[in-house]
Amino acid sequence: MKFSRTHDVMYRVLLTIVIYILFSYSFYLFFAGHNEPGGGFIGGLMAGLSLMLVYLFFGQSKGKALMKVTYPILISLGLLLSIGVGMTGVFVGDAFFTQYFDYFDLPFLGEVELTTAVPFDLGIFLGVIGMAMAATVTIAEDES
Repeated sequence: MKFSRTHDVMYRVLLTIVIYILFSYSFYLFFAGHNEPGGGFIGGLMAGLSLMLVYLFFGQSKGKALMKVTYPILISLGLLLSIGVGMTGVFVGDAFFTQYFDYFDLPFLGEVELTTAVPFDLGIFLGVIGMAMAATVTIAEDES
């Protein structure tokens, strides 16, 4: 079969759908990780994979336009958030990385459990996305 412009359109549409599915699945893994396997690390890897696909298949210009925040800032925000959540126990007088949780009644959602594990995992999520994208950009822009 000969490659034509129609194949290019189908290829781009299929990749766009796959990228959205991977990115959505990364959020599922992020939120499911507190009671089941998953969490910030694997969710960040899946989100990083979807951004890598954008960068590799749609080009560096689309990849750079998609990421509004530079990778070192994303990694730093993730680390600061994770360490900050870990320090809450020290500020209260408990051990480092003590987890706190409580149940709250939120409008439209009912009773919801809020924990300090969620912002910690969010920091890990951001840090892993930043590291995956930094590695991708470093490899892709290597001239040798």
